[in-house]
Parts: sequence; C-alpha cells; structure tokens
Amino acid sequence: MVLGFFSVAIMELLVFLACFELVTKYKCWTEIKKGNVAVAMATGGKIFGICNVLRFCIQAKSSVYEAMTWSIVGFILLLIAYFLFEFLTPVFSIDREIEADNRAVGLISMIISVSLSFVIGASII
Repeated sequence: MVLGFFSVAIMELLVFLACFELVTKYKCWTEIKKGNVAVAMATGGKIFGICNVLRFCIQAKSSVYEAMTWSIVGFILLLIAYFLFEFLTPVFSIDREIEADNRAVGLISMIISVSLSFVIGASII
C-alpha cells in the first residue's frame, strides 16, 4: 500500500508540474538553471502545494484510487488559484514579473500556493 501511494504521488507530481509548465509564460527549469530565484520560489511553492494536497488525500482516503481522484480535484483548485492570482493583479503580469526575477512576486506566489494547499487539503478530509 505504501509503495502504491508513493508511486502515484510521484507520478502525479510530475504530471501536475508539467501542467503548470504549460500554463506559465516562462520555462520553469530553464529559468531555474539560469539562477532565477523568483521562478525557483514560485516552482518550489507549487511543488510543496501539490505534495501537501497529496498528503491530505493519502491521509484521508482508504484507497490509492480514491486518493488519486481527490488529488486531481485538489490540483485543479490550485490551478484555478494560479489563474485567479494572475487575473486579480491587473497592475502587472505575475508571470512576467517572476520571469524577470522579481523575488517579491515569487515569494508571494510561493506563499499563496503553500497556504491554499492547506485550505484545499483540509476541505478534502
């Protein structure tokens, strides 16, 4: 059972990160390789957020399939939060600021991902 949850969690983390990579206007791993700290913070927040939602799903559900289903719901909510964050800041583009290594925006992005993962996870239990 442990290996099943672990395997599914790693697979989902990779798939969910690939989905985030598709919706951002920058290439996360290319920017991180260049030393872009804002992208590293935002991506780290997404990784933490996804894994935290997965933790809540594994903790609350009885089967791997059920945990997987709820983690997909949790990821969709994190993705919606990402789009809302971009939409609700019309003064500047979040993605452009993060790509330009604006660490303040990267930090806020990270904190939003981490914070909302706790809210999403608590609602799954």
